[in-house]
Amino acid sequence: MKKAAIAAIMTLIFYTISFAQQKNSSEITKRIETYLTEYEKAGFAGTVLVELDGKKVISKGYGFRNIELKEKNTPNTIFDIGSLTKQFTASAILKLEMQGKLTTSDTITKYFQNVPVDKSTITIHDLLRHQSGLQSDVGDDYEPISKTDFIDTLMKSSLKFKIGTDFSYSNIGYSILALIIEKVTGQTYEQYLYENLWKPSGMEETGYSRPNFDIDLIAIGYGKNNRIWGKPTDKKWNGKAPYYHLLGNGGILSTSEDMYKWHKSLMTENILSKEAKEKLYHPSIRTNENYDAIYAYGWDVSRTNRNTFRVWHNGTNNIFYADCMRFIDEKTTLILMSNKTFRGTDQLNFEMAKIIFEKNYKPTIPKPDNETN
Repeated sequence: MKKAAIAAIMTLIFYTISFAQQKNSSEITKRIETYLTEYEKAGFAGTVLVELDGKKVISKGYGFRNIELKEKNTPNTIFDIGSLTKQFTASAILKLEMQGKLTTSDTITKYFQNVPVDKSTITIHDLLRHQSGLQSDVGDDYEPISKTDFIDTLMKSSLKFKIGTDFSYSNIGYSILALIIEKVTGQTYEQYLYENLWKPSGMEETGYSRPNFDIDLIAIGYGKNNRIWGKPTDKKWNGKAPYYHLLGNGGILSTSEDMYKWHKSLMTENILSKEAKEKLYHPSIRTNENYDAIYAYGWDVSRTNRNTFRVWHNGTNNIFYADCMRFIDEKTTLILMSNKTFRGTDQLNFEMAKIIFEKNYKPTIPKPDNETN
């Protein structure tokens, strides 16, 4: 067969496959949009962004960012993203390692004085993977506390297990990482992240207070029965950032569009090198683990039944909820943000993933949010 004929056949096959993928993506998009419309009717409030085959196909707001003024959520609404903050802290640590300013094998004794013996072998790696044995918290999110008192309190706290032998989610572990970032760089946590992660990614609506947010675009948080919780920026802050119970582990404000820019940036080597990203998703693991499902560096990474990897994390303060689910191998990303306590919100991305990857899957729609239910 002549080369020209082979090329023509290959071209035809390529366009046939591409058309089938586009058609399938279009059908999936319609199914997701129908599902989200029903979810909004039931009481969901927030924003959803969906990427299929590497292309953004949905970016919409649902419900209200301000119920009293009937202001709708839009892709530009600003939310508290909770523990999605941790992926920024982890990436900043790896960026500093790339810059030769620290290593993940460093122990905390290099950065803090008077570390008690039981904590002296905790490494940055242990903190990133929640295997330090530290408690989850030593205070409430917005509880005022000085740096000295915070460090003293956590150093005096008891360990939950021998360092490096088990897993226990520790918010204060990530606050320690934020303090290390500040100590190494001589900058605030937020400023270093802006200059090295957010600005290069084009993210101008992400941070604690540096973006000088349009206050009207910050969503009001609502609890059950639409009880007003308020805006994160109305809470007690340590100047322009939260106190140390929240710094570095939560509380960053962002939009679904900015988080999508972050995802796109991580798909390149503009921020982190190929080697650093491999470490981000697949760091050294304990002897009793395998890579099928682990907590990596600020991300939960698990193997799917399609033999691909899901890179995922969520965050919540039981009012705001944020969720970022990335199927990197399959060029599919789901970003969800919500400003209202509502049943099933924490399962929404999982339901949409099933719509995408499971043929004929019928998603669960919660009962309407009313007095009867």
